[in-house]
Amino acid sequence: MDFKFYLLVFWRRFPYFFILLCLGIGAGVAAALLLPPVYVAEARLVVESEQIPDKLAESTVQTDASEQLQIIEQRIMTRDKLLEMANRLGIYRGAGTPANPMTPDEKVRDLRDRVQIRTFGGSVQRGQSTATVVIVGFEAPTAKMAAAVTNEIVTLMLQENVEMRTTVSGQTLDFFTQEVARLEQSLAQTSGQILKFQEANEDALPDSLSFRRNEQTAEQERLLELEREENQLRDRRNRMVALYERTGDIGRVEEDARTAEELQLQELKDRLATSVAVLSLDNPRVVVLRAQIAALEEVVAEQQAALAMSAVNEDGTQLTPYELQLADIDGQLEFIAEQKQQINSKLEALKASIAATPGNALTLDTLTRNLQNLRLQYDQAVANRARAETGDMIEALSKGQRITVIEQAIAPSKPQSPNRKKIAAMGVAAGLGLGFGFIALLELLNTAVRRPTDLVNGLDITPIVTLPYMRTRGQIWRRWLIILTSALVVLVGIPAGLWYIDANIRSLQPILDALLARTGLG
Repeated sequence: MDFKFYLLVFWRRFPYFFILLCLGIGAGVAAALLLPPVYVAEARLVVESEQIPDKLAESTVQTDASEQLQIIEQRIMTRDKLLEMANRLGIYRGAGTPANPMTPDEKVRDLRDRVQIRTFGGSVQRGQSTATVVIVGFEAPTAKMAAAVTNEIVTLMLQENVEMRTTVSGQTLDFFTQEVARLEQSLAQTSGQILKFQEANEDALPDSLSFRRNEQTAEQERLLELEREENQLRDRRNRMVALYERTGDIGRVEEDARTAEELQLQELKDRLATSVAVLSLDNPRVVVLRAQIAALEEVVAEQQAALAMSAVNEDGTQLTPYELQLADIDGQLEFIAEQKQQINSKLEALKASIAATPGNALTLDTLTRNLQNLRLQYDQAVANRARAETGDMIEALSKGQRITVIEQAIAPSKPQSPNRKKIAAMGVAAGLGLGFGFIALLELLNTAVRRPTDLVNGLDITPIVTLPYMRTRGQIWRRWLIILTSALVVLVGIPAGLWYIDANIRSLQPILDALLARTGLG
């Protein structure tokens, strides 16, 4: 390998190499000097478990710590809250902000890129769960702004956590309060339905079925007894009529024809006669019997007088004993007929009520079962409401799971990025790479004959002697003028064009930041 030839070629191309090297160094140094500093302030938070043991009182907010943090992060990263925070803190006013005003969408995207929320822990290791730690950071062009925005984000997270937990516990309490009120109304309605049904079917309820069956049996027995009495009266009347038609007389009046008062009066007289035989007339027992006999005699006399007044025909003539007996028997038969009619009507009503009892029992059982189910639901709802009230009180007093700040954000003493030394070194490396690459590319594309070896390889001949091409002084000056002009265009024209684009067309800062972030230099 002809190192001397390649060294000469490199020296001949050295102006190009030098221009590209200067361009790389200049770009690297300019980027290192012109890039705005980025300060990052961080705050540290920890998620604390419940202050009251679950066995004594349990919070109604059962959200997992990691899930809760994700919800909080999504809520504080909404468009409205980010724009409100940016306007209130003046994030896009003052030093370090882009020259051209940003649109709201660009501000939101920029803030979401600059806010850093990292979560550690919360996992279970060897049967024990580790504490959940949250690190909140923010990138800003000034240290004061970075600390202020970071602390504001921490404040928003704490407020959102309290609001979310109190809202959930309050909604839980409201739900069970409404549920208790609804079940109370359902209980009242069902109880009213049961009462209304019992009042409408009080004669056909299952609890009185045995009584009505016993009453039905008693009425049936009474009906049989009345039928027997009716048959006896009819037989007696027939015998009396037959006797009167044969003899014209009805014989003596039977004891059954006398009234109850007459029978009782006769009994008292018999007892008085027996008592007088063994006791004196002044004996209290005899005196009582005499008083009772006197009272009954007055009653019997009144009955006989009334009977004598009623024992007349329509024409005013006195009724005969035969007619009186027939009238008495007919009256008893009419009374028995009325009693039988009443008993039959009652038996029909009892039969209908007994027949309707199974259906009523089924309906009543359904209503009662619904009432019991509602009572169980009501008792459960009352117990749940009590637990919800306890949980709401726990969250109101901040005794449940909470987020605590263990380290506030302070203004950093030095910027985190960019790494200016590394950017400058990368500029030098880029210049070297571009210079060597450009020279290599020129040599690969150059097919001119410059050495005797090129004649042998290209034309397959061996020259006797070779003479180099000699340039005049004017050609040399023209060549250097072209090189210097190109260098001036590269070193001055390109930066000026980029400055014009950045100042008048579109800011190049986001593009540069993205490029540095991808290369790890940001």
